[in-house]
Amino acid sequence: MDDERYDIEQTDSGLTLNLGAPGEGPDDAAAPRAVGEEDLRALAEVEEELKARWPETEIDPSLERIELLMDYLGEPQKSCKIIHVAGTNGKTSTVRMIESLLRALGHRVGRTTSPHLQTITERIGIDGAPIHPADFVRIYREIEPYIEMVDERTGTPMSYFEVMVGLAFAAFADAPVDVAVVEVGMGGTWDATNVVDADVDVIMPVGLDHTEYLGDTIAEIAGEKAGIIRSADAVAVIAQQEPDAMRVILERAVEIGAPVARLGTEFDVASSEVAVGGQRLTLRGLSGEYDDIFVPLSGPHQAQNASVALAVVEAFHGASSERQLDADAVRAGFAAASSPGRLERVRATPTTFIDATHNPHGARALASAIERDFDFARLIGVLGILGDKDARGIMEALEPVLTEVVVTQNSSPRAEDAYELAETAREVFGDERVHVEEHLPAAYALAVELAEEALAEVGVQSGSGVLITGSVVTAGEARAMFGKDPQ
Repeated sequence: MDDERYDIEQTDSGLTLNLGAPGEGPDDAAAPRAVGEEDLRALAEVEEELKARWPETEIDPSLERIELLMDYLGEPQKSCKIIHVAGTNGKTSTVRMIESLLRALGHRVGRTTSPHLQTITERIGIDGAPIHPADFVRIYREIEPYIEMVDERTGTPMSYFEVMVGLAFAAFADAPVDVAVVEVGMGGTWDATNVVDADVDVIMPVGLDHTEYLGDTIAEIAGEKAGIIRSADAVAVIAQQEPDAMRVILERAVEIGAPVARLGTEFDVASSEVAVGGQRLTLRGLSGEYDDIFVPLSGPHQAQNASVALAVVEAFHGASSERQLDADAVRAGFAAASSPGRLERVRATPTTFIDATHNPHGARALASAIERDFDFARLIGVLGILGDKDARGIMEALEPVLTEVVVTQNSSPRAEDAYELAETAREVFGDERVHVEEHLPAAYALAVELAEEALAEVGVQSGSGVLITGSVVTAGEARAMFGKDPQ
């Protein structure tokens, strides 16, 4: 949490946080605020209370509870401008790039993403860093009586995710921020975040995921995602889509009367070159071309995500050919962007990456990134996948780029048993390419051994690598294993 800066003032009502004026960066602010054992104990207590609610992996087609909570809290979701981001893949990386661009342009920014990799506080970002545990607990306790009122009045307790959404908007109003970048949890139409009146709506690529709730076809899922398009006053920025998804999304935009900006039509990636630590881009934005942009994220999909992020910020600022964004600020914003657990390098020898891929669409993008940006003679996959995901589809997408795989399982109760997962892996990779270790540290240790077997053949250590992937949970546990701080 290197970017986390706080000032604290003692008042009659308790501690008041001053997170700085709009546009203040880390260099202008106070020293980081320490996190104590009591902070973590109180946070763990609140998290257990939240986990007792019904899970975020379920959808109830109703906004009644979250709308009622917003009403009780004085509509905190209207306290700032909103950029609303839906889609199947690329949401979190794009949210973080949008956030970084806005901060570089002088805004004080709130951010919501889900699920978290390591700690629940990652889900609410203010000033580019996770909310402090003490503030998470304080704000939760302040709104808790109103949550209980909603539970009692509706007869159906609020879900884990609904409470988190309410907490995020309360935190943004408390800070306060002037713009929030809000990631949809699942779907769109009935997602708890869909109580906002957004200034820009964003639909990232739509793929098959959560089919038990969103539909069995791309068109059905796209219809749920497109449900966030609700106002003719909000620009709809649309990433690259399969034809059926694009048709449904455009039909929704036309129905609402929302102006549309599409990747590949109104804006695009003009060029992308692999660079040390990421890639260098030229982006054709809504207001003109921006060149010499370094993005510290790998893969063609991240270039496209960057193009979407730029178009979103242009639309938010009303940029045009006569009024472009400040190019130096755009470059600084992209250069400062990060997306933990997205092809994140955590070790040099052997080169080790962590990626939160958890569906076939994302796995194909990951494989493409590896093929374009890296040249491994031997790449060992460490795979831990949840039982309700398309494990075969994920494996088939990654098979061309993985030499061997070590199948494991993460700590989630939804995790697929390692030995059962290995049966699927053997059908995809063949018996000789599959190994099993139940626990992630042992799985990684074996993967390192397998990767280093190639050293005598290739002559240099950079020719071998390890990729830990298959689930957000697996990625989060791998980050913790390597001692990475939550971001």
